[in-house]
Amino acid sequence: MEEKAEVTETPLDAELVEHVERKPSKLKATPEMDRIDQLRAAVEITRDAVHAVSITAHELVGEAAAFMGVIGKQGELINPFENIDAPIWAEEEVPPEMLDAAYAYCEELTKREAGNFYHSFKYLPDDKRLAICAYYAFCRRADDIADDDYVDVFPGSAGANDPEAKAYREQLEELIGDKSVLDSETYQDKLAQLFFFRKKLSTAYSPHSSTDPVFMALKDVVSRYDIPRVYMDDLISGMEDDLYTNRYQTFDDLYRYCYRVASTVGLTCIEIYGYEDDAAREFAEAWGIFMQLTNILRDVVEDAEENRIYLPLDELKKHGIDPDELSEDLSDDLRWKAFVSDFIGRAESYYFQAQQLLPLLDRSSRYSPAAMMAFYRSVLKKIKKKDGDVFHGTVKLSKAEKMTMAALVYTKQRFLRL
Repeated sequence: MEEKAEVTETPLDAELVEHVERKPSKLKATPEMDRIDQLRAAVEITRDAVHAVSITAHELVGEAAAFMGVIGKQGELINPFENIDAPIWAEEEVPPEMLDAAYAYCEELTKREAGNFYHSFKYLPDDKRLAICAYYAFCRRADDIADDDYVDVFPGSAGANDPEAKAYREQLEELIGDKSVLDSETYQDKLAQLFFFRKKLSTAYSPHSSTDPVFMALKDVVSRYDIPRVYMDDLISGMEDDLYTNRYQTFDDLYRYCYRVASTVGLTCIEIYGYEDDAAREFAEAWGIFMQLTNILRDVVEDAEENRIYLPLDELKKHGIDPDELSEDLSDDLRWKAFVSDFIGRAESYYFQAQQLLPLLDRSSRYSPAAMMAFYRSVLKKIKKKDGDVFHGTVKLSKAEKMTMAALVYTKQRFLRL
């Protein structure tokens, strides 16, 4: 149990190059970006490490009581496998009781943290609902590592000082440069956590399973729905990008970020929802861009206060706006109104593309993306009605608005012919 994993090289072989080149044509990549993606996608659990830090079916018997439930006496969420101090379940198959506990953990996490999103998941068929919850838990944890104080534990690692994590950081810095927008300690800690998060992801595409309930459930999801790993890797890469970048010079630069943190979500979800026409992937990509652009506009002030500007700098400059002004009140500023008008127009164009996704999905699943699109469309319309005023409180929907909208969307998508 105490034996540590060996430091691994990150081969940039032909198979890996093919893997990371599975990008939509709208993304503009440089050779340097491709090498960065290759390095990130090469993170794996080594075979030697699997044998060194595995547990056996015999040991499972002693841990059985630890995964009988996921809610503690005080109502807190409990990792059902927290007493297992190894990262890998080495048996070829995970016992059904463990898998059920892993899914239960993911669904409870989603109920607690997904807010509006869970209401768009809960009417899915049971198998798809659980799959979406497992995927949401994966996204939530990655985001919490990058943006919040959540600490993800990889049993046996030494955190930022782990030899593998340090080697990965050094290789990244050779390509990107040592230019983190965070203080050194926070940057190294978060990057190490995301590195080991990738290690856990690799188990979802290998013969072995992580003892993290999120990745145990995710492994079952990617197997049943044949979800490409590149979508998962790209999302983690988007979280890593937040450690290095807090400004985007052009919309093309911003698009790449939005694709990673949002379009990959749409592309993964449609594999679970079910579709037959390959055009669905193009519209799922647009769906992610629309939702992320709406998030960006809604959160302008909050992001600016964190020294993060997700609006294209060249377009702000075109309208005569200095990025430093975004933490001020520009609600009556004609420059801002003109900028917002253009930005909303672009976001709406992606919304109309995304709408073409719905008829291509299995009818039993359409409600889920339709509800999310409707919620975000309403937020964007509110911002538009307020002439771009996002400076006086967060623009959001009331509970009554969400419930009414959800009922209308559910009726339309499940019972009316489209």
